[in-house]
Amino acid sequence: MAASLSMSAAARLRAAARLPPARAPKRKIEGMTTSLAREGLIEKGRPLRSLSTSTWRLAQNQTRDTQLITVDEKLDITSLTGVPDEHIKTRKVHIFVPARNAMQAGVNNTKKWKMEFDNRERWENPLMGWASTADPLSNMVLTFATKEDAIAFAEKNGWNYDVEEKKVPKPKSKSYGANFSWNKRTRVSTK
Repeated sequence: MAASLSMSAAARLRAAARLPPARAPKRKIEGMTTSLAREGLIEKGRPLRSLSTSTWRLAQNQTRDTQLITVDEKLDITSLTGVPDEHIKTRKVHIFVPARNAMQAGVNNTKKWKMEFDNRERWENPLMGWASTADPLSNMVLTFATKEDAIAFAEKNGWNYDVEEKKVPKPKSKSYGANFSWNKRTRVSTK
């Protein structure tokens, strides 16, 4: 199958190479154009064109012909997912921004919104003592760029959700001179 795909791709590239250049750029590189014309690779006076840009234009023209179908109402996809109803109807998700790690100085991992599922159906395995679960969604954490994206995804899947708002720390004003002031509030004992 891979060979047939590559053969059809090669045929499309050859067909695109035979197409006349549509709105080819008018600029010419004089030295390169004359040397290629002397070797018979291009016609003199015809602008250079790249095969990759020509196939890109061909693909761009094909995508213009397609039309998008838009749907006004919200779709419920719970019947299409294949997940049992007990994992959809009674499921509650928690949407939040994770707190900064204690070992983390920057704010790199605190800009994304995360969605966690509630924990249920856990037990201790009698043979090894490991924690076991029959819930396929309990260990899954989803990441979203915005809170609205996470809420829309939860509503689309039919899950109840609660949102914990983002906690923005208030910066405290500090002065360098306060380190050396003779004030009981800022003075540090050396003993």
